[in-house]
Amino acid sequence: MNESDLSLTEQARYRREKLEEIRKMGFNPYPHEFETDHNTKQIRESSELLEGDDSTRKRVRIAGRIMTRRIMGKAAFFNLQDQSGSIQVYIRRDDVGVDIYNTLFKRLIDIGDIVGVEGFVFRTRTGEITVHAEAFTLLTKSLHPMPVAKEVEEEGKKVIYDAFADKEHRYRQRYLDLIVNPEVRNVFVKRSEMIQTMRDYMRNLGYLEVETPILQPIYGGAVARPFETHHNALDMKLYLRIANELYLKRLIIGGYEGVFEFAKDFRNEGMSRFHNPEFTQIELYVAYKDYEWMMRFVEQMIEHVVRTLHGTTKITVADHEIDFKAPWPRIPMLDAIKDQTGKDLSGMDETEIRQTARELGVPVDVSMGKGKLIDEIFGEKVEQTLIQPTFITDYPIEMSPLAKKHRTKEGVVERFEVICNGKELCNAFTELNDPIDQRQRLEEQARLRSEGDDEAMVVDEDFLKALEYGMPPTAGLGIGIDRLAMILTNQESIRDVLFFPHMRPE
Repeated sequence: MNESDLSLTEQARYRREKLEEIRKMGFNPYPHEFETDHNTKQIRESSELLEGDDSTRKRVRIAGRIMTRRIMGKAAFFNLQDQSGSIQVYIRRDDVGVDIYNTLFKRLIDIGDIVGVEGFVFRTRTGEITVHAEAFTLLTKSLHPMPVAKEVEEEGKKVIYDAFADKEHRYRQRYLDLIVNPEVRNVFVKRSEMIQTMRDYMRNLGYLEVETPILQPIYGGAVARPFETHHNALDMKLYLRIANELYLKRLIIGGYEGVFEFAKDFRNEGMSRFHNPEFTQIELYVAYKDYEWMMRFVEQMIEHVVRTLHGTTKITVADHEIDFKAPWPRIPMLDAIKDQTGKDLSGMDETEIRQTARELGVPVDVSMGKGKLIDEIFGEKVEQTLIQPTFITDYPIEMSPLAKKHRTKEGVVERFEVICNGKELCNAFTELNDPIDQRQRLEEQARLRSEGDDEAMVVDEDFLKALEYGMPPTAGLGIGIDRLAMILTNQESIRDVLFFPHMRPE
């Protein structure tokens, strides 16, 4: 019977029948372990394994998933895929035995099954590195058919149609995506390397990696709507954190001079190719520094990360070549808006800014205060024009309730964001450490909330009390790990750099 001639339901039933036959033959379709001593990449790259003749060559033990098969009577080739790549395997009846070859391999093994192989390495007549199997073990029987790429000829050219190319299916069944599209695995390897490089960079500077609460009685540290939950034993409402800023500042108050955290944060907001309700960011706080120092730190660290991952500071993202070599341009926010729109917002009150937004075709509503109006104008008219990494600095005070007032400019704070490829990557301040000023700013946020802005911050009395004990001058930073990974792996959606993105129920 040819499995490909059956429907998916029939194929699954057919595989279960094979499973029962395997058990009746006395084979265990799910053994407990299989000791390997090589992976496919090591075999392909080792010339030592090809030394000597067939009888004297070093034997290898590998395991992986069968991805293709070509049966030719008493012998066959199959492609075995493991985490490091794939390799061709040659199997013969005379080497592994009649029962193993004729009954198990030819009749009952399918594409997608996980197997173990022991044998020696040789090169075929066409020069392909291949493992000659002397022993073959079924390790896991797959009960569903694998999506297999189909090759067809169109206009004289071979075209491969991947049966698992639909992105929604890939996101919902990431495990299949990783099997069928091995290049996807490389994206997540790069993401892991990126995080580790950042971690090492900060640890080498003496900063302490810490953990802060995910469940919080009061959420804060960002302008966002939280997810709510309930603790039964304490009979109290809790929130999933939207940021870890206020807890990390408590640690600076407690005497640490440099702390950072790679954190999962949660925001109950819309979803897009740049937004997922659960996301990862790194936040760093360093005592006795300001936002000017933090700008230098950010451009140097990210340049180091890009160079480590790619061997150069220049990478291609979609249709753009982006160069991360420091230093990066620095542009005050209101100057950037004026350059792109011709509108000078400095000195305007809330009513004038709202009218300017309407003139520019920027959607606004009555709940938006001055800060949010400016943010909307910047997001609509400026952000997408910034492709190379750029520091946008000196934000209006209304937009930044946790940042320190600028030391020389009225009405703005010492804050920057890094915009790259048209989207925000980083947000940083000279942190506000005046507890009186901080209380006034949070109370203003509470007023905005009472007027309908459900993303405005709440007053955190415990944080304010901690601040009253004294926090040294401090620079703080948040970097969106998912967005940075999108750029450094050239992916168009945040879902492409998350193993398991949130999806609407089917």
